[in-house]
Amino acid sequence: MIRESGTSTGGPALRRSLGVWQLTMISVGATLGTGILVVLGSSVPLAGPAIFISFLVAGLAALLSAVSYAEMAGAVPVSGSSYSYAYATMGEGIAWICGWCLVLEYAVSVAAVAVGASEYVNEALSTAGLSLPAAVAAPPGADGGLLNLPAVVIIALAMLLLVRGARESAWVNTAMVVIKVAVLLLFIAIAFTAFNAGHFQTLLPMGAAGMSAAASRLFFSYIGFDAASTAGEEARNPQRDLPRAILLSMAIVTGLYILVALAAVGAREWTWFDGTEAALVQILEELTHQPWIALLFALGSIVAIASIVLTVLYGQTRILMSMSRDGLVPAVFGRVSARTGTPVAGTLIVGTAVALTAGLVPLGELADATSIGTLFAFALVNLSVIYLRRSRPDLPRTFRVPLYPATPILGTLMCIYLMANLGPGTWWVFGAWMAVGAAVYFGYGRRHSRVAALSQADYEHLSAQAPEDTAVEAVVPAAVPAR
Repeated sequence: MIRESGTSTGGPALRRSLGVWQLTMISVGATLGTGILVVLGSSVPLAGPAIFISFLVAGLAALLSAVSYAEMAGAVPVSGSSYSYAYATMGEGIAWICGWCLVLEYAVSVAAVAVGASEYVNEALSTAGLSLPAAVAAPPGADGGLLNLPAVVIIALAMLLLVRGARESAWVNTAMVVIKVAVLLLFIAIAFTAFNAGHFQTLLPMGAAGMSAAASRLFFSYIGFDAASTAGEEARNPQRDLPRAILLSMAIVTGLYILVALAAVGAREWTWFDGTEAALVQILEELTHQPWIALLFALGSIVAIASIVLTVLYGQTRILMSMSRDGLVPAVFGRVSARTGTPVAGTLIVGTAVALTAGLVPLGELADATSIGTLFAFALVNLSVIYLRRSRPDLPRTFRVPLYPATPILGTLMCIYLMANLGPGTWWVFGAWMAVGAAVYFGYGRRHSRVAALSQADYEHLSAQAPEDTAVEAVVPAAVPAR
């Protein structure tokens, strides 16, 4: 069952310490920077100068899902994000699929983003004529690498900070978000001084299909806007603040992405980006001929990557905590420390696994695999809004999706459209991941599920015992028939 923290196990509860500003910064921190700093170089050759349209299409798809997240976050204000929303509406089986997709989304995106750290560390070191040895700058099999040390270090630091407490992590993240917004605004200001409108004359050299393919890849850039929804049990006023934080973060991120894309292609021909690493730093170096500006941007980029790692790793631990409470993954992920008010053991396990993945595995196209898992989860959230509106029209909602039911239907269709534009290799990876998930569910989750152990008498007792608990009231009627 999905319950308030601590009630299912009798353990300590998570601490409600986050306001709307910290929640917004969690979402911005988890989102802003990924597409610009890590995926931009491989996406521009797909879309050409229309890359800003690709960002807009991906952002529209994310926004349609974001308003659905906002409604569900206000109606079911618990940790677990779309996993909890699916559990509250469509039952355990669909929730497991959603949660398993989120494990792929969060864990691989953290590793993928962290892998990009070595590029910016080397860019920062190059201003002093230094560079990392190849052996510690890349994973095995890539340019003589043995270990991506910067990625491992960044994940380890984020893991240790999260263990200390959510409030401390939120304040550090807020500071890092301010820094990365500032460096992106610096790039925009400098790049627009060299803006050449002629770079946009052939807007769609790869056709609409190329623009769509880039949009599907760039959806990776919007992964993380839902991070605030994983903090439902640590928000001071979740029903009011979670919807505001989700929508505000989407506006900030989409606006900055489009401005940076316009500035970058305006400053350099779209063909220049093919094979270019740390493209924005190189543009600044070529335009200013001032090493200190490139150094400043490279350092800001490292901070941006660290912010994404911190907030997405935070979301991963809270999702696994919710799944643990429902018996679908081992109980260790749901144990909350009485001293720090955080799931310490789960954070250490997840952080170590992700650090090893980032340090040792060449991720490459797995950004696309992350996108497909995310799109699937987002589609389920849109469907959850429709399901809950029909099954529980009386449920209090602090935010309602505008133009219902058109908006969640369009959100679902947009997710399906972007999934269809991903390559066959991505679908193979996704299929393999879901097959592993099915084995884990039937081998462990189904046998340990709390719903499986819930008799009809228990169900009636729980329903009568917590009539004012929105989360339990929404979940119990859906969960029992799912078995």
